[in-house]
Amino acid sequence: MEAFCGSRFWDSNITLYTDNPDLTPCFQNTVLAWIPCLYLWVILPFYLLYLKCNKRGYIILSVLSRFKTFFAFALWCVCWANLFYSFHGIVQSRTPPPVYFVTPLLVGITMLLAMLLIQYERLHGVQSSGFLIIFWFVCFLCALGPLRSKIINSSTQDNTEDRFRFTTFYIYFALILIELILSCLKEKPPFFSPVNSDPNPCPELNSSFLSKLTFWWFTGMAIQGYKKPLEDKDLWSLNEDDRSEVIVHKLQKEWDKQKQEVQQKKAVSYTKSSNNAMNNTGDGLEETEILLSSSRKQKEPSFLKALLRAFGPYFLIGSFYKLIQDLLSFVNPQLLRILIRFIKDKNAPLWWGYVIAASMFFSAVLLTIILHQHFQYCFVTGMRLRTGIVGMIYRKSLVITNSAKRSSTVGEIVNLMSVDAQRFMDLTTFLNMLWSAPLQICLALYFLWQALGPSVLAGVAVMVLLIPFNAVIAMKTRAFQVEQMRYKDSRIKLMNEILSGIKVLKLYAWEPSFAEKVLDIRKNELRVLKKAAYLNALSTFAWVSAPFLVALTTFAVYVTVEEKNVLDAEKAFVSLSLFNILRFPLNMLPQVISNIAQASVSLKRIQHFLSHDELDPSSVETKLITPGYAVTVRDGTFSWAKDLDPALKDINWLVPSGSLVAVVGHVGCGKSSLVSALLGEMEKLHGEAAVKGSVAYVPQLAWIQNATLKDNILFGHPYNEQKYQTILEACALQQDLEVLPGGDQTEIGEKGINLSGGQRQRVSLARAVFSDADVYLLDDPLSAVDSHVAKHIFDKVIGPEGTLKGKTRILVTHGINFLPQVDHIVVMVDGRISEMGSYQELLKQNKSFAEFLRNYAPDEDIEEDEPTIVEDEEVLLAEDTLSNHTDLADSEPVTNEVRKQFLRQLSVISSDGECPSKMSTKRRVCDKKPPEPLLPRKSPEKLIQAETTETGTVKLTVFWQYMKAVGPFVSLFICFLYSCQNAAAIGSNVWLSIWTSEPVENGTQHNVNMYVGVYAALGLLQGLLVLISSFTLAMGGIKAARILHAGLLENKLHTPQSFYDTTPTGRIINRFSKDIYVIDEVIPPTILMFLGTFFNSLSTMIVIIASTPLFAAVIIPLAILYYFAQRFYVATSRQLKRLESVSRSPIYSHFSETVTGASVIRAYRREKSFVRISDMKVNDNQKSYYPGIVSNRWLGVRVEFVGNCVVFFAALFAVLSKDSLTAGVVGLSVSYALQVTMALNWMVRMTSDLETNIVAVERVKEYSETETEAPWIIEDKRPPEDWPTQGQVQFSNYSVRYRKGLDLVLKDLSLNVKGGEKVGIVGRTGAGKSSMTLCLFRILEAAKGEIQIDGLRISEIGLHDLRSKLTIIPQDPVLFSGTLRMNLDPFSKYSEAEIWRALELSHLKRFVSSQPAMLDFECSEGGENLSVGQRQLVCLARALLRKTRILILDEATAAIDLETDDLIQMTIRTQFEDCTVLTIAHRLNTIMDYTRVVVLDKGKIAEFDTPSRLVASRGIFYTMAKDAGLA
Repeated sequence: MEAFCGSRFWDSNITLYTDNPDLTPCFQNTVLAWIPCLYLWVILPFYLLYLKCNKRGYIILSVLSRFKTFFAFALWCVCWANLFYSFHGIVQSRTPPPVYFVTPLLVGITMLLAMLLIQYERLHGVQSSGFLIIFWFVCFLCALGPLRSKIINSSTQDNTEDRFRFTTFYIYFALILIELILSCLKEKPPFFSPVNSDPNPCPELNSSFLSKLTFWWFTGMAIQGYKKPLEDKDLWSLNEDDRSEVIVHKLQKEWDKQKQEVQQKKAVSYTKSSNNAMNNTGDGLEETEILLSSSRKQKEPSFLKALLRAFGPYFLIGSFYKLIQDLLSFVNPQLLRILIRFIKDKNAPLWWGYVIAASMFFSAVLLTIILHQHFQYCFVTGMRLRTGIVGMIYRKSLVITNSAKRSSTVGEIVNLMSVDAQRFMDLTTFLNMLWSAPLQICLALYFLWQALGPSVLAGVAVMVLLIPFNAVIAMKTRAFQVEQMRYKDSRIKLMNEILSGIKVLKLYAWEPSFAEKVLDIRKNELRVLKKAAYLNALSTFAWVSAPFLVALTTFAVYVTVEEKNVLDAEKAFVSLSLFNILRFPLNMLPQVISNIAQASVSLKRIQHFLSHDELDPSSVETKLITPGYAVTVRDGTFSWAKDLDPALKDINWLVPSGSLVAVVGHVGCGKSSLVSALLGEMEKLHGEAAVKGSVAYVPQLAWIQNATLKDNILFGHPYNEQKYQTILEACALQQDLEVLPGGDQTEIGEKGINLSGGQRQRVSLARAVFSDADVYLLDDPLSAVDSHVAKHIFDKVIGPEGTLKGKTRILVTHGINFLPQVDHIVVMVDGRISEMGSYQELLKQNKSFAEFLRNYAPDEDIEEDEPTIVEDEEVLLAEDTLSNHTDLADSEPVTNEVRKQFLRQLSVISSDGECPSKMSTKRRVCDKKPPEPLLPRKSPEKLIQAETTETGTVKLTVFWQYMKAVGPFVSLFICFLYSCQNAAAIGSNVWLSIWTSEPVENGTQHNVNMYVGVYAALGLLQGLLVLISSFTLAMGGIKAARILHAGLLENKLHTPQSFYDTTPTGRIINRFSKDIYVIDEVIPPTILMFLGTFFNSLSTMIVIIASTPLFAAVIIPLAILYYFAQRFYVATSRQLKRLESVSRSPIYSHFSETVTGASVIRAYRREKSFVRISDMKVNDNQKSYYPGIVSNRWLGVRVEFVGNCVVFFAALFAVLSKDSLTAGVVGLSVSYALQVTMALNWMVRMTSDLETNIVAVERVKEYSETETEAPWIIEDKRPPEDWPTQGQVQFSNYSVRYRKGLDLVLKDLSLNVKGGEKVGIVGRTGAGKSSMTLCLFRILEAAKGEIQIDGLRISEIGLHDLRSKLTIIPQDPVLFSGTLRMNLDPFSKYSEAEIWRALELSHLKRFVSSQPAMLDFECSEGGENLSVGQRQLVCLARALLRKTRILILDEATAAIDLETDDLIQMTIRTQFEDCTVLTIAHRLNTIMDYTRVVVLDKGKIAEFDTPSRLVASRGIFYTMAKDAGLA
């Protein structure tokens, strides 16, 4: 080397052991000059390859680029000037050493290369080159040493001969500095890159290298989120690579490859086996068959491979960062060891210390940056995985066959999307731990072994023993979770029923019994929670004490094994910091493995779903068809699945273009299957089918999207006003639109929940008509509507004169009135076509069709009459009643309120004739808030107020409320315990530092046993305190949960009915499920973590300040930095979380809607646009999820920077006060500082989580403090036991309104009903009939006037005293899930015999005694497993059991058959002979023999007399009786 340089290469005396260090010229000219060259040459080939693959268009030559190139050129010139100067030396015969030729040559070529690279990058569209920034930075660092030595040398010796080299070096250094600064700036976006028309593009793509490293580009959003809560419009649009359509396309391609591979293998194995079969003789055939079947059982295509190919390469970049991070995390413990040695060595020059402190800071910053890059890659991979899986499942669900769809329910498929995709996402974050954890463990053990030798194994043994301990705890916790979920589900189910049937509970005064049931379940739930809390406290104890126990055993073993083993500061504190590194991988490994197990189950499920059979698009030919025909089927045999019997056999059928064909037949004879076969929904076993042109399809059960009514009809077709209006008119939707709150802009709830069955069917029909297709397949569209509407629709739409005349129409129908008007009739029997022909022809044949006519004719009348009253008549009545208001003032909210009242009653009746309770209807109509309508004439006052979302910071009062629930004393005690625990922790570590500073005599330390004992005692005390504090906190949390839930339940059962009319049940249930869950299970652990990290950070500061008081000066600026990062982050991330959860549910609801309507979507060929909608919804969700990930990275980089500063200053001040400190104190202070970064980071996260979750307390509180109804029992006003004895009811000047601010529904009613009278109450819809009964029960409180029963004012007594003395048989029979006995007698007041007697009188005895469980027969939710008639009879039995002097009968409308009705009337006449009976009558024949009849009109009494007189007086009653055919 000396010959090469002409001087020594390395001299320790000049470089290390001096207060003024310098490097030898040889070292400067070789190593320092060559490092940057080496970097550039080694990495360049890889970088060029990367550029080749990622071309983004080129960038125009900008001023910046010109400058960069020019300075690089100048650098090349400067280097070669040196080279020529050396040649000049040869000429002047003073030959310089070879290094002066080699180095300038090398450096010059490198600079030339850098110059070319600048241009090459520009042509490949690189806006900011990380590669070159690092290159210039390395050059800069390597030039700092020579610069210093040259400046020092030039001042001491003035030899002129090297003046040239000095000058060129200064120029070189200046140019390098300029290049470094220029390369940090970024270029303009490249040309030819796709034009970004986004209004709000993500700044990440165009941000510079440094900005990407530190996530600086996110700062804009953080500031914006701090200023005001973020909204949807503030979110950036997604990067191209993260968009759903791009990702799914990529994944789909890989998946298709996998499927092809399997297909080819199948083909190969199949041909092989069949060849064998050919060559074998008879005997061997069976074997081959077995072979064949085994090879047939081919494995499904591997979804895992597809995922790896699509997302693997990107993920590997993250893994590479993880590798570097793992290695870097061991640098600081080594630096700590050097620092402690430096402190011990009193002669060491001070600059060593500065270098160590700076290295610590530098390595920590590098670690932070790399760690967060790794996380960014992992999280983005996770996000893309979820996007890809969701998109694949969505696309698959559109093409999956019906048999495959049957094998999994909609719920299960939605689960694939939500749960299983989520699992993959969670896994990617820690997947790298699989290799990284063993690596970290091995490295840590290696370094520990170096320090402490074999005694390390004792510590490791403790760690390994803790793993099964943790695993057992985790398993038990999981078991408890399952049990608790069970209780929670049953509690929510019960609450749901209570809230749906709240009106009935109030009428019967049954609230206490149900409250008790809920609290019972809740008690069990909290019992399980308590057990889980004990376990959690144990695991917290294990987690906190583990590092300490490990250190204790290791140190104890180390010092006791051998007298000569001395525990000094270096060994102790370096080992501690290594143990801390070990703790994370050891805890993570089991978790990662269980995550992988879960994900593999998910993978199998997804793979199975994606491998299902798909519909064969070519099963129905659409292009070629016999001329003149629209539909042809030849020898068609179709089944629902390949392995099922054919549902349609030997179908031969030609449908001429433009004809109207009716398909008739008995239930289940294959009419709908025929339609499905034409749509290609069935498996074609053989034959051929063709349908010409486009198809419109109206399914039997209308499929309605959750969108506006108008969108449902347009279904993606362009809007055409005139056509649209004609269709509305033809489909009889005009009247409905007038009643719907927002006209055709009314938002329809999921599954069309706020439309009646008939309305749904008509919307479905309107959609078909609007689509203007060639062939119409109408699957019984007329069954759900009333007969006169059906006639209207047939005439206006389907029939020979309808809108569709000239189109081909295939109509499946049960109605025989229309058959004479159709062109052809097809009669189906058992999946075959039995006869075809026109109506006349078929009648003549007198075969199955004629029989069919005879069967159906008699039912037809009944079918017409009954529902009619319900649906359209009511609408007409409604319009009648309203017309007189509407003239007065258009925008009067009153009319709309009334309108809504009707609407609510109307939309009860759904297609299957079931009649859910009126309550639930009110809820359903309002679940989806209708958008404000565009029509100027209506401004509906919103019935449902929008739910308020909390924005901004949480008020301190909420924390105070929670503390009150926990108990203020307990709260303080918990904080006290935490401070004690941290004091003990500090104590044990301070003691360790005293122990390690104990002087060594004759190679041993004294009092070793005492030191070990005290250390153990302090550490175990800390563990004990942790245990107690976690216990106390858990108990406090459970107490709070109990109090808050009890308060909420108590209040909700005392809330007046009007609250339930205006609040969707979903919103209340949400308080009971989501918010209570958060209070139960999320808030306590969050508080635990928060307190832990807070005290941890606090104790770090205390220790550092105690050991180096100078540190106090730095704390203020660092705290300010930290505070700002934290405030910006919390505000932004909380809002992002909210936006993300709001945008997540539409993905799933749209998906489940698609799955149910898949056949309709396919029929209209709208798959592509639905896929687009789904992608859009996923993108919207990722739009808020992505900034959420980045916000965590942004925060991490900033907070960890603060932590790194703490490390730097702790080390720096230790170096400064070197003389006054012992090695033990320095070790203590710096090892504490090294831990602080994690604590600071988690503290911010926990603050954020706490603020996000504590809102639950606020929401529960809000609903625990709504106004309540009158008290249930007023002690000093209790009526006598046997009240009412006569049953006399008197209204005097009674007026009432539904809610404040609404019109009166009853106005000045005065009437007197004598005891034992039977009074009928009649009137048009909305006249106030039901309101009268509600007033008797004080569900509605009087606006003025009063009601007296037996002379006692009902407004003065407690509600339960009043309600338990009246009996009602409500209009909608409401049953609760539970036994039949509970439904009849929830308080167990009556004997078995009494119950059986009531059942006998209500004609239920036969049914109940035929059940194996008798009275313990389980009713399902809402009594679904009983028929509507039976439910009504159960209500009758309830009434018979209570048998009070006053019976109110709210007559059931269409839900009940005449037979049951007669039974009820008969029982009432016999059993309630001596009681006062008030009946709200819909069928007048039931009240014609009553004592008197009240006729209500618009809230006033119009007529009140005996029925016969009223008929004679020819008033309102007479017209009603005449309509009913009774007068």
